[in-house]
Amino acid sequence: MLGTYPPTACGIATFSAALSAGLIADGHSVEVVRVAAQSGLDDPLVLGSLRGPPGAWGTGVEVLDRTDLAIVQHEYGIYEGPDGDEILDVVRGLTVPTVIVAHTVRDAPTAGQHRVLSELCTLADAVVVMTRSGRDRLVDRFGVDPSKVSVIAHGAATPHGSVRRGTSRGRPRLLTWGLLGPGKGIEWAIDALVELRGMDPSPEYLIAGATHPKVKQRSGEDYRNMLMSRARSAGVAPFVSFDAAYRDLPALTELIASADVVVLPYDSDEQVTSGVLVDAVAAGRPVVSTAFPHASELLSSGAGIVVPQRDPAALASAIRSVLSDATLAEGMAAEARRLGPGLSWEAVAACYADLAEALLAGHPSVRS
Repeated sequence: MLGTYPPTACGIATFSAALSAGLIADGHSVEVVRVAAQSGLDDPLVLGSLRGPPGAWGTGVEVLDRTDLAIVQHEYGIYEGPDGDEILDVVRGLTVPTVIVAHTVRDAPTAGQHRVLSELCTLADAVVVMTRSGRDRLVDRFGVDPSKVSVIAHGAATPHGSVRRGTSRGRPRLLTWGLLGPGKGIEWAIDALVELRGMDPSPEYLIAGATHPKVKQRSGEDYRNMLMSRARSAGVAPFVSFDAAYRDLPALTELIASADVVVLPYDSDEQVTSGVLVDAVAAGRPVVSTAFPHASELLSSGAGIVVPQRDPAALASAIRSVLSDATLAEGMAAEARRLGPGLSWEAVAACYADLAEALLAGHPSVRS
């Protein structure tokens, strides 16, 4: 497997580690080629860029090519070159069957983004996306052969159907978590909280997660500070709390289980994959989300309510409905619990294993 990997703090790294663990639990052997800026880690292998020491990528190609099949995580920002185009040289060097996992499929890509992903999909033996909208975009916008594209769900880190603990604080809890940065839309959820002050009791809003490392490098804590200032100006600061602590899986599961509503107020209409959304649904929590593609699909059967983006009034109305209607909230939670088993990493890894077996059966370079 090629991609970022812990201790790198990003969604792709978390995905790579979870999929690797799921495949290993299913009886497969997995080697990881880790893309990272820092060096000094022996396991998994750390690669430099093509502009780094001679042979750095060559070493990675050799590691990938000595296995039976390569799974390449694709996100524009994790590889070097314009729009991460150095990944193309890596994939061109492989002789084993190659699966591209496309985490970002833009509806309106730049010319460079279009070129890189189109060529990458042409080079690959198979392409995996996690939503039907991602598949449609690959076929319609990038011209990918539809027979190459498989839709396999994003796995959930949280155990499905986490036990509901109930609210013991006297106030219902709204929860948003994940790495912070512009585009998360948390400002709109804070504005929505203003409209919920008349509820008795009025809800509290917990925003959990550190600032994204790349955002912090570029602009420090400007986004978090803006959110704090917005809450103070709106008069809801006593009901808004920030928690940047790192949580391991048991602590994250406990946090999600404590929420009455998970709020995903994302701005982007390009997001075809959200691990946070999958974790919330797998944990059996009601979700109120803006209409980014993954949410529109996953919540369509009733596990959540989808509202327009950048619309605090719509967010407030949906949250109020869930908090004031116990039957609605339990129905949403029940549907989330129904969907949960299919989102487990065990189920997801089994789908990747099935795809790998099909490719290996028909690939002439596979070693006996």
